[in-house]
Amino acid sequence: MHFAPDHHTGVRDAARAPEAAFAAQLADVAPGLLAAYHRELPPARAAVLARLWRALLHEPLPGITARDADTGRVELADGRLLNGPPRLPYDLVIPGEDTTVRLDDRAHDHPAALLAALGLPGADALVAELGDSVASLALSRAGAGAGAGAGAGAGAGSGSGPADPLAYVEQGVVDGHPYHPCCRSRPGLSVAEQLAYAPEHRPVVGLDLVAVPADRCRVAGEWPDRLREGDRLLLPVHPWQSAHVLPELGHRPYATGAIPARPLMSVRTLAPLDGGPHLKTALTTRMTSAIRDISASGVENSAPLSALLAHVVADLSGSLRITRNLAGASALVRGEPSGDLAVLFRESPSAAARPGPGERVLPVAALAARPAGDGPPLIRALLAAAGAPDAGADWLAAFAGLAVPPLVRLLSRGVAPAAHGQNLLVVLDAHARPRRLVYRDLADVRLSPSRLARHGFDAAAVGGRVIDDDPAVLRTMLFGHLFGTTFGTLVSALADRDRTAGARLWSIVAAAAHRAYDDLPATPGNRADRAALFAPELRVKALTLMRLRGVDHDAWIPVPNPLVREEHPGQPGA
Repeated sequence: MHFAPDHHTGVRDAARAPEAAFAAQLADVAPGLLAAYHRELPPARAAVLARLWRALLHEPLPGITARDADTGRVELADGRLLNGPPRLPYDLVIPGEDTTVRLDDRAHDHPAALLAALGLPGADALVAELGDSVASLALSRAGAGAGAGAGAGAGAGSGSGPADPLAYVEQGVVDGHPYHPCCRSRPGLSVAEQLAYAPEHRPVVGLDLVAVPADRCRVAGEWPDRLREGDRLLLPVHPWQSAHVLPELGHRPYATGAIPARPLMSVRTLAPLDGGPHLKTALTTRMTSAIRDISASGVENSAPLSALLAHVVADLSGSLRITRNLAGASALVRGEPSGDLAVLFRESPSAAARPGPGERVLPVAALAARPAGDGPPLIRALLAAAGAPDAGADWLAAFAGLAVPPLVRLLSRGVAPAAHGQNLLVVLDAHARPRRLVYRDLADVRLSPSRLARHGFDAAAVGGRVIDDDPAVLRTMLFGHLFGTTFGTLVSALADRDRTAGARLWSIVAAAAHRAYDDLPATPGNRADRAALFAPELRVKALTLMRLRGVDHDAWIPVPNPLVREEHPGQPGA
């Protein structure tokens, strides 16, 4: 099947329509970024296309009948062929690499145009999101390259107050999710709003306060006295939410811009300039895969879940700390707690880690990310600055030895954290050596009441979607995130497509996992968990398939397990 040239021109123009729309808005609100934005469009197209190509090679997308990642070949149901570069599931995008994908005899360099040409079932909405992702990524790179405070012309302001090292590092993750083609898709946010609120533009965001009678709120934990006025609670609200969602709920701000804060990687979680707990706000628009509200059960569970996990990890506090939810509230709308008007107060990871002199706390996602300007991944830059540029294997061994044992022990006890690179943070010493771990965002943890009970822990006070006794669900939640994403990005960042080096690094991770299970009691549950971890396939999130289906719940697929590569077949359990 071949399209006429005019059809291809129309597809290309439609795919690039978001780019033109962004440019028109940018000319009004920050014309000084226009040249950089246009300069960043080609690499942004390549970065998003590489993520889409990963999905076409590894996810069971509708309309695809055969895939071969080793040769970079995909066959469609109608007989057409796709060819592109071979790619492993955990490969990160390398700046300047050829990401061109050929559909039969036509080369494609734009992800939205390629997906439109494929005609996969249910892809229309995703085509639009890919175009938005390209334009938004180019904007992110342009703004980040311009330096801190680039969004000031759009109302962000450069702000004041003490610098937050953690916020600064998180704001350096410019390209977003390393594997999701909607890595920077932010539908519903204008260019001005992205400059004002998106972390990579380094703005200071003034959170609004909404006054709600206390008897019309569901509250968990100890609500701060400073956010009370008589019989009303003052709920911090993201200004985007104030402008776009609160009017529909019959609310308006009591005070605007009352809490200046710096946005973190997730956009809707912010670090107040005056320190203290981080604020997780509702931001009811789709970013990457999910609508960013706060469920009623998330608020209700926040205090008992924090208390339970603090108890479960008490003897692991030397290596792993959990950031507690200190308080939360959701307003009642039409008699029901609203996820659109809710907030959580969460311990700062810096406070939980109690860093000493020369130490710093960084999300693992930041270690694998490249800065604006496409320099080396941060972990390689840190090792080079510490005088150990070739010490990637030693560093990964230290990190694996620190991270794997407490996390698989938690799984044994019945706690499965979603330990991906945004939730899992590491404390590094002055020489960039890993010392301790911090886990944040309890909403994605899964708990097994039966496993917990066998270890003397009572989960009766916790309910909602975090409860699941299915061992397969628990293993997928931990293993898919920890090994499929966290270690996948670290190995890729350190190996830089050197397959021999990558295999050696994966063998280091596998050895650490074997040692961790050797140190656990050989119970039936632990043996089954170990066997699942070293099975031929590892389950990871099917990020693009989820968007094609138009659902917010997770979908998981098997990919070849890098822990059991042929390079180390003789290890126990391989």
